[in-house]
Amino acid sequence: MQKSSDAGPVDSVKRAEDAGLHIEDDIADFSQVPWEAWVSVFFFAVLALVVLTQFITRYVLNDSASWTEEIARYLLVATVFSGAVIGVARNNHIQVDFVYRYLPKPAARLLASLVDLIRSAFYIAMVYLCYLLIEKLGASRMTVVDLPVSMLYWVCLGGFAAMALRSIQISVIHWQRGYSVLERPESSIHER
Repeated sequence: MQKSSDAGPVDSVKRAEDAGLHIEDDIADFSQVPWEAWVSVFFFAVLALVVLTQFITRYVLNDSASWTEEIARYLLVATVFSGAVIGVARNNHIQVDFVYRYLPKPAARLLASLVDLIRSAFYIAMVYLCYLLIEKLGASRMTVVDLPVSMLYWVCLGGFAAMALRSIQISVIHWQRGYSVLERPESSIHER
């Protein structure tokens, strides 16, 4: 008698198929990945290299490179802001759609349109505030690395600008369709 832990890969696949599971490797399709995701992947890859450098210099060479901690912090911020654009592009940020079930359709439509408008206005306001902050910073330099600290805020401004553009794009799609994901949670932003 064979124990389940001794079963080979063929036996495991056979049992999965018997249970109604279909196991097959899918071909990776990157055609639906928004361009913002590649920006985020770039920042994340550079962040990984900087953290690896920090690890090697601190624990292998026992001589920590002081610049790695500051640059890693800034790269993490850049990764977050570029990654947030993906959430806006896919329209899958946190939302409460429970209320929309009990509202009359015209009221739900009006409220969803108001949410789209406020979301877009918020991102546009953040672009403006980031620009004001960049102006106030002037020629301020980073603490350890002799680079302008405004570089970080330009990345934040770019992230907010991309979020604003994607938010406007999502609002237009909602207006053209006549409903939003809030009103019909089972729908997707990609269906027309």
